[in-house]
Amino acid sequence: MSDRSTSMSRSGDSGPIPGPAGTLDPNGDPAGAAGSPGPAAHRATPRPTVGHALADWLHWHRPLLATAALTAAIAVFCVVGLIVDERTVTNAPVWLKPLKFSVSFALYTLSLAWMLSLSSRARRTGWWAGTAVAAAVVVEMVLLLIQVVRGRRSHFNQETPFDETIWSLMGNTIVVLWVASLVVAVLLLRSPLTDRAGAWALRLGSLIALGGAALGFLMTLPTAEQDEAAARGEEPTTVGGHSVGVPDGGPSMPLTDWSTTGGDLRIPHFVGMHALQLLPLFAFALVLLAGRLPRLRDETVGVRLVITVAAGYAGLVALTTWQALRGQPLTEPDGATLGTLAALIAATAAGVWFSLRGRSARRSTV
Repeated sequence: MSDRSTSMSRSGDSGPIPGPAGTLDPNGDPAGAAGSPGPAAHRATPRPTVGHALADWLHWHRPLLATAALTAAIAVFCVVGLIVDERTVTNAPVWLKPLKFSVSFALYTLSLAWMLSLSSRARRTGWWAGTAVAAAVVVEMVLLLIQVVRGRRSHFNQETPFDETIWSLMGNTIVVLWVASLVVAVLLLRSPLTDRAGAWALRLGSLIALGGAALGFLMTLPTAEQDEAAARGEEPTTVGGHSVGVPDGGPSMPLTDWSTTGGDLRIPHFVGMHALQLLPLFAFALVLLAGRLPRLRDETVGVRLVITVAAGYAGLVALTTWQALRGQPLTEPDGATLGTLAALIAATAAGVWFSLRGRSARRSTV
């Protein structure tokens, strides 16, 4: 990595572009009354590094930054709710779900705001996609909090017309969020970044996160028991669920609330979505370690390591999905699960060894 930039950056800055508020600056935010510097000024400006981008965080996508701050504040409020409110929903504290959602959304929107600051393609499209994600997150949290205040289940609930409407709106909102996130991922795929390993981490992390988010749609499908009840002519009060082989609300792990008696689709959903943060963090760790490990200074080695770890991570998402769909708790893996995990670890370790030992070829851009 010594020959490549020591951090991820974007390339090809240009002047202001049309936007929802007149013009957008190169970071994708609406420009001020004076607009943004012209193309020549941007060409003369050095390409910002990740360190520069982090220091310049106030110029990230502002609706996403505001949403990250809002959901972080909601998380604090939910912690207070856990302490003072003893109500439960499906045998879990009523404030636990909004706490988990708000923390996850805070990380997600902050990550997207940073990633959009690195994109150099179709910045107006990126601005609108990021704004759609921000709006979807706000709507999702409002609907979730309405059900918390009412003491009712938010997801899969069809007990009353109002509950059914809330759940339907939440499902449609998540579709909007997923499609907008896909647009951001496509922009990252098309944006040339000077740090090849960082570029691969961003792109593969985005794609795996999209796959993890899509696994949430499996939870909306009716269970076998619900299908049987519908076949008997019974009116369902719940359609879908996160547990497999057991009803939702059974014995579970602390904090995560993941089932300890059956499969739980929230596990691969969680693992997959957080590739958005973990793979870029891995690439950044390689940059930090390059100062002590000369082999990591070769950008081709960094790319190989990122791709290897991303493949292993995708394999972990697939493995936890397979385990959940077989109705198997995370805490009680059978021989097939353990054997597959061992093979995955061995394959990843072999890939890491090859990445470090293989011949390299120098390139400066991707």
